[in-house]
Amino acid sequence: MKSILITGASQGIGAETARQFMAAGWHVGLLARQKDKLEALAQEGSATVLQADVTDEEAVENAFETFQSEVGHLDALFNNAGIFVPQVTIDEMSYDDWKRGVDVNLNGMFLAARAAFRIMRQQSPQGGRIINNGSISAHVPREKSVNYTATKHAITGLTKTLSLDGRDFDIACGQIDIGNARTDIVAALDARRVEDGLPPIDSMDVADAARAVLHMAELPLSANVQFMTVMATKMPYIGRG
Repeated sequence: MKSILITGASQGIGAETARQFMAAGWHVGLLARQKDKLEALAQEGSATVLQADVTDEEAVENAFETFQSEVGHLDALFNNAGIFVPQVTIDEMSYDDWKRGVDVNLNGMFLAARAAFRIMRQQSPQGGRIINNGSISAHVPREKSVNYTATKHAITGLTKTLSLDGRDFDIACGQIDIGNARTDIVAALDARRVEDGLPPIDSMDVADAARAVLHMAELPLSANVQFMTVMATKMPYIGRG
């Protein structure tokens, strides 16, 4: 049975991706802070609950070690956990909010990627796949998204570097940039837009994004989707900015 560890697995894209992988016969490591949600999700298939905060170095290391001990190998990581901080212009953003966003969206993804890379390099047979959740913001920003956009650009750099460094160890790394999947985060953004008198966001079913992640993970290690963009068809990505 193939195995994958998913961060941010308690809700949104992470939870739906976990469902898709369990349905496809994978054993899934469910990593997030909310243990009750993870335990409920784990009832839907073969899964290991890994309660951890991705910003806590020791907790992340322990979670990956627990998963490896239980399952024996790690075929893939979906490096998914992320947050939005308040949407404001840069002069209105507090340094605490800036650091909070960087801690989850960049530092947390570094910690998970580092733990996965170490396992994949040392296990036998060697190798595996890391899929980083980027964003449309890794290419073009929304207004008032200085923190989120900056961190997602950094994730693209992380993806490219891991792709290079992983070649000697059969570790593939790719990035999926998802635009407007219907999650709680997108719903909150949509509500704020409506309050401001703006038109609602064009969005897509979160299951469509999850299926794209599954496709990337199911490829043999001799093939890699380096970057994939999957988005709501009518969202203003092409030509915006």
